[in-house]
Amino acid sequence: MSLVRPFRARMYRHEPGADLSDLTAPPYDVVNPEQRAALLARNDHNVVALELPDGPLDPTVPGNRYETGAETWRRWHDEGILVEDASPAIYVVEQSWKHEGTPIRRRGFISAVRLHPFSDGVVLPHERTLPKAISDRLDLTRATAANLSQVFGLFSDPAGETGALFDAATAGEPLCTSTDADGVVSRLWAIRDAAAIDAVSAIVGERQVFIADGHHRYTTALAYRDERRAADAAAGRTPIDPAYDFVMMTLVNMDDPDLLVLPTHRRARAAGAFDVEGFWRALSERFDLTPIEHSPASALEDADRSAFVVRTADGSTRLAMIKADLDPARVIEGDHSDGWKRLDVTVLQELILKPLLGIDPDVPETLDRLSFAKTVDDAFAEGADATFLLKATRMDQLRQVALAGETMPQKSTYFYPKLASGLVMRSLA
Repeated sequence: MSLVRPFRARMYRHEPGADLSDLTAPPYDVVNPEQRAALLARNDHNVVALELPDGPLDPTVPGNRYETGAETWRRWHDEGILVEDASPAIYVVEQSWKHEGTPIRRRGFISAVRLHPFSDGVVLPHERTLPKAISDRLDLTRATAANLSQVFGLFSDPAGETGALFDAATAGEPLCTSTDADGVVSRLWAIRDAAAIDAVSAIVGERQVFIADGHHRYTTALAYRDERRAADAAAGRTPIDPAYDFVMMTLVNMDDPDLLVLPTHRRARAAGAFDVEGFWRALSERFDLTPIEHSPASALEDADRSAFVVRTADGSTRLAMIKADLDPARVIEGDHSDGWKRLDVTVLQELILKPLLGIDPDVPETLDRLSFAKTVDDAFAEGADATFLLKATRMDQLRQVALAGETMPQKSTYFYPKLASGLVMRSLA
């Protein structure tokens, strides 16, 4: 059975090449209430009205967000705001931007990808998921019967076999474009030729897929598939390759040198009064500490062991590098692989956050004292007892941990840029 197949996207009605910037949005999980309001102020048909509908989160309360989302999805189709594409396609999305002054381009195939439980070893996660987030997405999927945004998947193509397919697909005018608040331009094309679709299926279908972003969306799709299968079985129905057996996913070559992975920094608070001196003293037992006065982010570049830039609430800033005679694989307890134990995010979690600040991923109530930041300025904003700047997780580390059947701590990777929501959607009805 093919892992990928074309689908007829649900899209905003538009003229060829139209700019849909006012209708698209970042993924729902990075949009705060203020950003949502700003997006809807630009256009009240922005996709966040579907992804983050108005109403209470409790699905038992009348007028809840899931009822609102279902009604909006139905009404927008009835009014012709959303339409079905003319024919099935595998879509190509190209994102272009500048990183530190250097132009970068990332291309991916948007297709319907056959769902596999992680135990099959076909689609592999690399991060933990949170039950609360899955519950919200599952209720919305039940209500709309749609994939409103894409899972971000990676496949290995070191020889660049897919390059010619991308080049051919992007030679003509795009179907539409969108530019986000950071200046990232997304362009969309459709591959409708049967031979080209078969070529994509043949190349991607032989490879494992690693989830880069969208673990909650994928896990939600699995749960929804199982519900629909059970309902069909109870009704005596045996559909062949139903839409709910697949999830909308953007597939990107993980061997592309333009694939950018950035770090996600940590901001932590103590459970009670924070003892700054006691914290530094405890940290020094396993880490060499070097004061930093300028350019804290650049202090990590030359570190050849697990290291973090650490700043406490009093402004003290030091480079904390694990002592040379301490191997995290030996020091960190548990049954995880050596590769997992040597991840910087693991070292931070197991040797600093848990023992020194009492923040434990297996104790959910402690996670309220941990927050995440994408930039150094946001990380160093006031309000944290201790802030930790990290280096980015490498692609070979992601691959190693995923192939070992393990998942990294939450927010171990930040694939930049995020995929734009609203260019294409997919019905599961």
